Amino acid sequence: MFKFKSKLHKALFLLLSVSAIGILGYMVLSDVGFIDAAYMTVITISTVGFRELHPMNDGEKIFTIFLILTSISLFGYAVSAFTEALASGNFFKQLKLKKVQGKIEKLTGHIIVCGYGRNGMQAIVKLKNYQKEFVVVEKDKELIDSLEEERGLYVEGDATLDSVLKKAGIEHASNLITALPSDADNLFVVLTAHQLNKDCKIISRASNESSYSKLKIAGADNVIMPDKLGGAHMASLVVTPDVLEFVDRLTIEGETTANLEEIDVNDLPKEYVGKTILDLDLRKKTGCTVIGFKLADGDYLINPEASIKLVADSSLIVLGRPEQIIKLRKLF
Repeated sequence: MFKFKSKLHKALFLLLSVSAIGILGYMVLSDVGFIDAAYMTVITISTVGFRELHPMNDGEKIFTIFLILTSISLFGYAVSAFTEALASGNFFKQLKLKKVQGKIEKLTGHIIVCGYGRNGMQAIVKLKNYQKEFVVVEKDKELIDSLEEERGLYVEGDATLDSVLKKAGIEHASNLITALPSDADNLFVVLTAHQLNKDCKIISRASNESSYSKLKIAGADNVIMPDKLGGAHMASLVVTPDVLEFVDRLTIEGETTANLEEIDVNDLPKEYVGKTILDLDLRKKTGCTVIGFKLADGDYLINPEASIKLVADSSLIVLGRPEQIIKLRKLF
């Protein structure tokens, strides 16, 4: 049996149904065209009192009485449903959700973040710093309320479900970060996302060592273990404190600044493809320095030579102060 989302939807459906019955009834009983039948239906349902197209026979009068009584009852039900929706706040909430969903449907190449917990929030802060478009998937209503306050794009629901990920635009997303507290849930998200969009790069959180290989097999490109990283980070503060502090400043110095940037060679003007790093002359144009080069096969070169050629599907890792990074973004 068909289920309605709310009483308001049901009321609108019933009003449309009565209108359709009225048009068909007048077309059959009065032998008139669609326009005339629609006119008779509207003046009858609205009870405005305009004159009929022609004197009615008994059958038409009985049908008109039925239409008037039915429509009056339905109008009362519709007003009640509308008032109830306004009083509960659902009406404006639905409008807001439709507006948010409309924005999500226009996105391409965006990032989906599943889970708005501690790790998800940290990921979002970083994405905001880099001005990346993202959609959060979260089922906790309290966390959804905080997302609404920040005017972020979100989908309320279980990220392990196909329908929810489709709402978040998984088919057009470039990346997905799943930071749910349960490894099993993250595994389901990875499997679903990989099935819906094989070109989407998937990064998953894991709590247990045993989950690492399973997530990789399921389709995760990267698996991050926050607890393990935290322990290694603390140990590094003892072994190489100055080096680690410097690296931290490169990546998380402030909430609105960035010191590292990645340049995809495919995004460069065509005249640069096949040229060398020296030909880019980034140091002179922006003040930034190339500190890494990702080859087309996925390997990395640290501190590459200036003679390295820029080939398709490769990337440059660039270091610079925040103002230099801004110049770089404007240039490319």
